[in-house]
Amino acid sequence: MQILVFVKPVPEAETRLRPTADGRRLDTDGVKFVLSGYDESAVEQALLLKEALPGTQVRAVTFGTSPRSEEVLRSALALGCDAATWVEAPTGSEPELRETVRALAAASRKFPAELYLLGQQSLDTEAGMVPTALAAALGLPGTNGAVNLRFDGSRQLLCFDRERGGEIESWEFPVPGVIGLKQAANDPRAAKLQNILKSRKLPIDRIPASELPAAVADAGTVRPALFTLPPARTGAKLIEYTSPEDAAHKLVRILREEAKVFP
Repeated sequence: MQILVFVKPVPEAETRLRPTADGRRLDTDGVKFVLSGYDESAVEQALLLKEALPGTQVRAVTFGTSPRSEEVLRSALALGCDAATWVEAPTGSEPELRETVRALAAASRKFPAELYLLGQQSLDTEAGMVPTALAAALGLPGTNGAVNLRFDGSRQLLCFDRERGGEIESWEFPVPGVIGLKQAANDPRAAKLQNILKSRKLPIDRIPASELPAAVADAGTVRPALFTLPPARTGAKLIEYTSPEDAAHKLVRILREEAKVFP
């Protein structure tokens, strides 16, 4: 089986992002980019399938700018992916949904696979729209929010579960298909030091922006208008107390008399 696993670089969770002087974009100078958490699960699931199905090859693909794209691809290689492809975004752009989907579709056509796997959403925008949009662009069956993904080789079917309304649904469809993964069967593995060092020397295939369909560069009709920081938090108050009961009484009094929460 050939598997394409799509990954997206996102800022580290502890990063404090600030808008640029004009407020039109976020200042990413000096920001460390890492694999999105859901994409880590997608990589893990791809590697589990590779281990279960002899002859399976896993290729990691990302669409974006340098150097963040190379950083996350080398992370995927260190975890065990066999190959990596960087789809180069047009200079100075921050790809939006349609650009991303068209670019990933172009890479998918260049490296056809039985399974196109990605996290159900990224941890920056959290839109969760790419999996099903990519499936539509490729004309393939697709879904999002899958768990417990496995492959039934005798019937050539992808099988998975989804949670909906507190119930668990079981689904299956023939390959090829696009899966947005909520959680891998195992917790994502950690890369071993020797694999990290090895990944630094492995080649990364590159699809230049000039080779992408013209529609990718022309798709950018949705752009952020303004980024602003939330107002500083104020009004925190320390309650001094001698016992839990004393703390509860004082808290209720403050909520009733000062915050006007209670009548």
